[in-house]
Amino acid sequence: MKTYQQGWTLRRRVAALLGVVLALLLGLAAAEAAVAAKNRQNIDAVLLRTGPLRVQAQELMSVLLDQETAVRGYAVNGDRSDLAPYQEGVRREQELITSIRGLSAGYPDVRREVGVVEQQTAQWRAQVAEPVIATTARGGPAAGQALITDRTRQQFDGIRASITTLQDEILTVRKQTADRVNSTSNTLVMLLIIAALVVAVAGAVMLVSLDRILIRPLAALVGQVREVAEGDYQHRISGSGPPEFLRLADDIDQMRQKIAQDLDEVRQARERIEWVNDQLQKQAEELTRSNRDLEQFAYVASHDLQEPLRKVASFCQLLQRRYAGQLDERADQYIAFAVDGAQRMQRLINDLLAFSRIGRLTTGFTEVDLNRVMGDVAGQTEAARQYADAELTWDEMPTIRGEEPLLTNLLVNLVSNSVKFRRPDVPPRVHVSARLVDREWEISCRDNGIGIEPEFADKIFVIFQRLHSKDAYPGTGIGLAIVKKIVEYHGGRVWVDTDAEEGTTIRFTLPALEADVEAAQAAENAATEETGAAGSAEDAPVDVARQPDGAASEEPAVAADRHETNGGMKETVG
Repeated sequence: MKTYQQGWTLRRRVAALLGVVLALLLGLAAAEAAVAAKNRQNIDAVLLRTGPLRVQAQELMSVLLDQETAVRGYAVNGDRSDLAPYQEGVRREQELITSIRGLSAGYPDVRREVGVVEQQTAQWRAQVAEPVIATTARGGPAAGQALITDRTRQQFDGIRASITTLQDEILTVRKQTADRVNSTSNTLVMLLIIAALVVAVAGAVMLVSLDRILIRPLAALVGQVREVAEGDYQHRISGSGPPEFLRLADDIDQMRQKIAQDLDEVRQARERIEWVNDQLQKQAEELTRSNRDLEQFAYVASHDLQEPLRKVASFCQLLQRRYAGQLDERADQYIAFAVDGAQRMQRLINDLLAFSRIGRLTTGFTEVDLNRVMGDVAGQTEAARQYADAELTWDEMPTIRGEEPLLTNLLVNLVSNSVKFRRPDVPPRVHVSARLVDREWEISCRDNGIGIEPEFADKIFVIFQRLHSKDAYPGTGIGLAIVKKIVEYHGGRVWVDTDAEEGTTIRFTLPALEADVEAAQAAENAATEETGAAGSAEDAPVDVARQPDGAASEEPAVAADRHETNGGMKETVG
């Protein structure tokens, strides 16, 4: 493997930069979290502790004033109902003192002032409030008022001063806490600014680094690749920058060399293909000329030779009729040979003419009802079937697109062959049926004749090929060749079903109309839904037919039974 320049890879460089930035951001994030937590604590102290402390200190002052006012009112009136505010104030005072002690945890100066206030209020109740209440209850309002002096008023003023001192201390604590909130908030903002600067600087460094180690080398590499793409396949590609780019440039250059080599091979192959195409074009032109000559020969053979051949046949027959019995037996035999040869030559020429006309003289495709065609076939083969006591039957036949005369000729040849190649002492039976397979109609002509050996299944469709002597079965050997040419002209194929148990079964296909295909698909879907609803998992038995390539096609047993019946049409001659 090629050794590349040592140095940090692109991944390592990016990972190092991102690691530094990540470490800085994580440190800043940790500091920000700590400062934010401290700031939250200070805010909670302002909102949840110093604020309520201030409110409760003011309420404590109000409660003590209510107690002092209630005692004075009772000393003046002597009415016990005037002591209700005093008693409620004592209860509320204890609640406030307890709450203030809980909120002032961590504030020792506040707790100290709370203790002073609590001590002074206890002394005031013991030295002033309780004696006044007891004296008034025993001696009346005058005795109670006598106990309220300037000294007692000064004692309560001392309580007011202590509460004022408590409130001042709470304000001092609140201000200190608020200052800490401002300080931590400012610190948090500074940390956020520093984090933003770190991100901005890291982004700038990343952009500069990517431009230097990624964008510029990549742009240079792209420029070289474009030169190669524009057709300069000999331009060597070199890279710069991180080791990855050097390896990439080397891989691309190796690919360039491979492409250049392949292009040279393609160019040579294209030159060879062009030469072969020229040769094929010449051969095609030669084949076209040859076919044209063959068509001209067929025309000459079927037209220009007819007249001299008819003359030879006529004079041979004339000799046979006029001089029969006048010459010796050998002469009569020679004349009979000449007549038979001339007649067979006429039949061969006529069949050759019919074969050459298939697909050349066309009337155009139309929709052809094969039921009507089978009626014509029955009429044309009536004489032969009367002679052989043959029976012709057919099922309901489809409508297809094709040339009716050719299709009639096709079926006439098949039926005639079935009648001709019959077994001795067995009345011939010929049955024609049709079924839809995929998008084609498969038409079968089945008989109970002598059958065809599998090794001769393909030979019978070759022109002028015969499996029997002309003495055993007359004919020119061109009938099935005409059948094959007509089927292929209509876009189908023809074969012998070698699996037939009796006689011969010849099958051929013809393209089906789109309406027939759609109707069959709809019927199949309906049957599938019905089967699924019934929950049946049984597969229908199938009738298997062998295709030309040896593959088997399946047909439901119901359809096979329908093909076995003569419920469509029947033509019997006896």
